[in-house]
Amino acid sequence: MDFRTLTDTQIELCKLASDFAKKEIQPVAALLDKQAAFPAELHKKAMALGILNLLIPEDYGGLGLGNLDFIMVTERLAWGCSGVAGALSLNSMVGDCILLGGTEKQKEKYLGKIVNGEIGSYALTEPHAGSNVAAIKTAALKKGSKYILNGSKTWISNSPVASFFIVFAKTDPDAAHKGISAFIIDRDTPGLEVGKDLEKLGQKAFPAAEVFFQNVELSAEHLLGKEGEGFLLAMKIFDRSRPMVAASGVGLSKRCLDESLLYAKSRETMGKAIINHQMIAAKIADMGMRHEASRLLTYQAADLLDRNLPNTIEASYAKTFAADTAAWASSEAVQVFGGMGYSKEYPVEKLYRDSKVLQIYEGTNEIQRLIMARELSK
Repeated sequence: MDFRTLTDTQIELCKLASDFAKKEIQPVAALLDKQAAFPAELHKKAMALGILNLLIPEDYGGLGLGNLDFIMVTERLAWGCSGVAGALSLNSMVGDCILLGGTEKQKEKYLGKIVNGEIGSYALTEPHAGSNVAAIKTAALKKGSKYILNGSKTWISNSPVASFFIVFAKTDPDAAHKGISAFIIDRDTPGLEVGKDLEKLGQKAFPAAEVFFQNVELSAEHLLGKEGEGFLLAMKIFDRSRPMVAASGVGLSKRCLDESLLYAKSRETMGKAIINHQMIAAKIADMGMRHEASRLLTYQAADLLDRNLPNTIEASYAKTFAADTAAWASSEAVQVFGGMGYSKEYPVEKLYRDSKVLQIYEGTNEIQRLIMARELSK
């Protein structure tokens, strides 16, 4: 596919998202980093602008657009701040869960909440079960016609502001991954408690916390999909969420390139702009090259989804390469800025902090390489 020939809708979306990033996100990114809280005002503005809820079908109040459209928007929001982009984009992941596993009643209720501005949260990770999903200990055991949910989750993004949660738990503790089920639970359900915000290195506008469940009573209506299908649902979501993380990496590496270019053209040493020193020029050239490769891998992974084709290895390629590129580019940007790169006076120190988590969440890059090897061996 020719990713450079965009549709009229994509051109308009990209312009809206780019303008929003430059005019609304970039000016407040440093303040949001200090506040370390969900960007509620930006969420309201983005909702009003029509650049969220792209993947929710029109029948449920969304725009009914494709994954590539969504990725292009996320990339541009991440140029302004990858933390803000994550906070605003996570509902797409929650919505995908509901679309893939939900009943019609669940879709109408919870997709309706999302398009009306409410926030959902995706609760999978546990203190001893990050990359190894099958090792989760949170359990929802059957007692008569009810499930009794007990356990805890950690690093649950947007949980401090979420009005409902998608929670993965063992309904059969002896069945490993085949014993995992997914539930959809309202925040005000008795026994559900959200802990304090967790302090983070970067992406501070994308809040995360622990979530606790103590004898939470659930009915079969809370099941998302069938009992025992939670692991399969989580794996399907990874194929969709990893291109989203990759898009944040693409946006962040583009910001590193833009900031480095701007500084290197104006900063002079030894009688000339540092862009004219070969070592600096090489860093910037490599930034441009790796950014472009990241973008193409990311667009490919999203395009395959839109074509209903398998994208597991392509999603891993995109997530890993884009995340590694963002981390590398942010480090090089600090180096281009020299001593000033270490100062909060310039944005590259924040880019450096924000980039690291891209190599960790939605499956560490080490796990991604294992997935690639497995897929290549088939």
